Amino acid sequence: MRASKYLVKTEFDSYEDFLRNYYLMYDDNFNFATDVVDSYAAMEPQRLAIIYCDETGNNARSFTFTEVSERSQRVAYYLKSLGIEKGDRVMLILMRRWEYYMIAIALHRIGAILIPASFQLTSSDISFRAKAAQVKMIIVADDDYIINQVERAKNDCPEVKHFALIRKQRDGWIDFSKGERNTKEKFIADPSITFDDHFLIYFTSGTNGPPKLATHSYTYPLGHIVTAGYWQCVVDGGLHFTAADSGWAKFAWGSFYGQWLCGSAVLAFDAANRFDSKVHLEVIKKYKPTTLCVPGTIYRLLMKEGLKKEDFESVRHCCTAGEPLSPILIKDFRDITGLTIHEGYGQSESNVMIANFPWFEARPGSMGKPAPLFNIVLEDKNGRICPPNVEGEIVVRSLQYGLPEGLIQGYFRNGKIEYAYGSDFEYHTGDIAYRDEDGYYWFVGRNDDIIKCSAYRIGPFEIESVLMTHPSVRECAITGAPDPIRGQVVQATIVLEEGYSPSRELILELQDYVKKNTAPYKYPRVVKFVDSLPK
Repeated sequence: MRASKYLVKTEFDSYEDFLRNYYLMYDDNFNFATDVVDSYAAMEPQRLAIIYCDETGNNARSFTFTEVSERSQRVAYYLKSLGIEKGDRVMLILMRRWEYYMIAIALHRIGAILIPASFQLTSSDISFRAKAAQVKMIIVADDDYIINQVERAKNDCPEVKHFALIRKQRDGWIDFSKGERNTKEKFIADPSITFDDHFLIYFTSGTNGPPKLATHSYTYPLGHIVTAGYWQCVVDGGLHFTAADSGWAKFAWGSFYGQWLCGSAVLAFDAANRFDSKVHLEVIKKYKPTTLCVPGTIYRLLMKEGLKKEDFESVRHCCTAGEPLSPILIKDFRDITGLTIHEGYGQSESNVMIANFPWFEARPGSMGKPAPLFNIVLEDKNGRICPPNVEGEIVVRSLQYGLPEGLIQGYFRNGKIEYAYGSDFEYHTGDIAYRDEDGYYWFVGRNDDIIKCSAYRIGPFEIESVLMTHPSVRECAITGAPDPIRGQVVQATIVLEEGYSPSRELILELQDYVKKNTAPYKYPRVVKFVDSLPK
């Protein structure tokens, strides 16, 4: 395992050995850009880093670590020429374009803070994020929807100094691709960067207010050695595929840091906005990934497409996270492919915290057992540890001894970091689970009603805020409704204003209204009208 440079021990005899003796070691100035990317380029110049293909699964392009290293150094110099410095925050809305890797690594070299963002955001989402994070620059993909949403947000984002566009020229935008091509000078890294500097920010959904800004340190990539090496079981010299947009933490979990640290290249499939199971199957057969991690919904849809054993002949290990899978689906998938889907659990605030690791048999429907470095317990409402088979909140304890690599430093707010734990030195996930007599953890749900739809985390507050601005809506409540394909879908229960009556036309109007005023994936697929809501 390439990550052995950062591990006291790499081979473990049992899960108990793994839990007790897994420790990381690294220098105070650890920087993923130089210590991993540049190191590969120096030692193995032709080592494969990325295989990229477009939304059709064609027009493949491969990148070695030498190419990634040199290109990201030029991008870093170009960004600095635009005034981007250590501590500046830069938002990337780049879908799954290969340029994301080059720009992200360049930001890590500078010490600027990376803010990945979904291509489905609306103008209001973008302006909120730009203000809350005090964003200095936004770089977007050559996609008309994204461009139009950013342009609508521009006047509401005075703090943003630069708007840049890749692969396309447009008035009022920096031609980032041209600027990078014309840059010959290189910037290696800011020598003042240390492991506890701010590295990246993810916006997370919440029910009691707008999204929070989860801020990670430069140790975040190291946390994903467990994710990639011991849960996804990536292969040194292999190829890993995770289906995720670069705007989501799932992308960092499965398409970047841990995989490279553990010696695996990544398959960057620039999938279309709408999921196409046939194309996904063709991509898997054509590029032959050795390991794979996709949301449960994709497994369901691939099976509906007529999945066959030969489709997965190259795959040695399968994982999933973000939504629960039924034991029946896991059994049917194993019957077809011979592979077991290994479930795992974590958040945008962390790396994998609970998973089905290699030393014990995966139990269908279970998240598995706690990862090392995390002192995980289930607590009741009074902070007491729950006995087996009693539901409680997943809590990380003992943070007074230091933050596990991969866990957030805190939440960025009003220009500073607020700790994600209190005087008790505990991090509360907000997720409810129970533990059986054998130590397996079973997910129950959110204690703050976050809706998980096809691995998207959707906060009811954001949808309620939009619907309450529609003239027909007097009151509304947003909840999750069970769905056989997506796990959950958004349900809106609405009390109408006088003069409005329930109708199919009004349902379509409200759904379209939500799509236009927030990210389209958040729209309520189920709309119910009632006379009153419980108070």
